[in-house]
Amino acid sequence: MFTDASRPLYEVKANLFKGLAHPLRVRVLEVLAAADGEDTPVADLLEATGLEASHLSQHLAVLRTHRLVTAERRGNQVLYRLAYPQVADLLRVARVLLGEILQTTEQQLVAQAELPELPERGEHSTGPATTTTRAVARA
Repeated sequence: MFTDASRPLYEVKANLFKGLAHPLRVRVLEVLAAADGEDTPVADLLEATGLEASHLSQHLAVLRTHRLVTAERRGNQVLYRLAYPQVADLLRVARVLLGEILQTTEQQLVAQAELPELPERGEHSTGPATTTTRAVARA
């Protein structure tokens, strides 16, 4: 994945985002980011995500493969943490970006709601556009 130094950076970035491409993996990363550098036991991740152990294990394996988290065994516990503090920064930036996108979408919805109502089909006399619309609807 990251071993071929000749690969363009955009391909390496795309692989990084593949590691983030599942909502539950993002949730795991958020839980680890909230731990602020402290180790988090798998039991806490299970509780925070509501996943079955086998499913959480699969998601954690993907996050390890993409080098987003590290694991350490202590006794009978496996503890996880973000591999790099920049992962938490990435999650924060994504949250801000999403907020801005949603705000823009909300503004667009408000602007659309303020547009004048359009007549229902059949409310006006049959003109060229209405005839064409009916012909297309029948086709």
